[in-house]
Amino acid sequence: MVMAQSLFITLKQADPHCQIDVLAPAWTFSLLERMPEVTTAISMPLKRGQFGLINRIKLGRQLRSAGYDQAFLLPNSWKSALIPFFADIPRRTGYIGECRWGLLNDARKLDKKRLTMTVQRFVALGLPKAAVLPPEYPAPRIMVEPDRRQRVIEKFNLTRSEKILALCPGAEYGPAKRWPAGHYAEVARQKIAQGWQVWLFGSDKDKDVAEAINQEAGRLCTDFSGRTSLAEAVDLLSLASTVVTNDSGLMHVAAALDRKVIAIYGSSDPGFTPPLNKKAQVVSLNLDCAPCFKRDCPLGHTRCLTEIRPDQVLDLIAVD
Repeated sequence: MVMAQSLFITLKQADPHCQIDVLAPAWTFSLLERMPEVTTAISMPLKRGQFGLINRIKLGRQLRSAGYDQAFLLPNSWKSALIPFFADIPRRTGYIGECRWGLLNDARKLDKKRLTMTVQRFVALGLPKAAVLPPEYPAPRIMVEPDRRQRVIEKFNLTRSEKILALCPGAEYGPAKRWPAGHYAEVARQKIAQGWQVWLFGSDKDKDVAEAINQEAGRLCTDFSGRTSLAEAVDLLSLASTVVTNDSGLMHVAAALDRKVIAIYGSSDPGFTPPLNKKAQVVSLNLDCAPCFKRDCPLGHTRCLTEIRPDQVLDLIAVD
């Protein structure tokens, strides 16, 4: 969703008066409402992977009255093209994907060699077919309202500081994207000794790893894992001086907040989904076996992560 904002910005640059509505899962609304390009967020009632043909037809018909001129389909699945088709949207733009001829009438062929980044693929859909590729892309920038952020500060009884280190040790995809908890803990210990606050972020699924880090760091971190909504996590991340993170959704959020991001890559490719922020620094060993894009290390050693030492990350934090 964060990377999709680059498409929204591109569309607004081409036509400042266009209205952009986004059909998406309700949990993403706290991001969409921080994107000034978006007019309305429409809740997608189906879960990821759920077919739900009847529901897709009904939702498409409900959207007919909005009179949309064009739909952009960012997923490449066949089922994702059904709603715009049944909504009778006259121009339906997307990559051919799962043989979507007929459902799309502005079908594009994805050239993966020219469009090597996800954000480039999104932005290219908003350009004419004859546009020069790869396209320039605007960096995502999500907004934070000071009043809402202040309420979150008061809710958690926090003290603001210029030395706040946010650690995001989770990664939904799997262990092959997660830097070891002990390495995070070493970074936390050293920064706490230097007078920094260290905040831990993540979902309910990340509570165990956050607890392990906090335990090794003498329980001196502030652990927000599983305690915040996504909206609250965004507001809190905006207060951080530096964010150390795995390749994850929170990495993209931190980058879009224009924070200094140190992004640690293991099984994934920093060239495909990098943090879109000029302040961001990527840490990757570029081993011969990486990127493998596996959830678990197929070789059983996860050297692409374990051999990234805490001192490497600490050195990057110290650089202004």
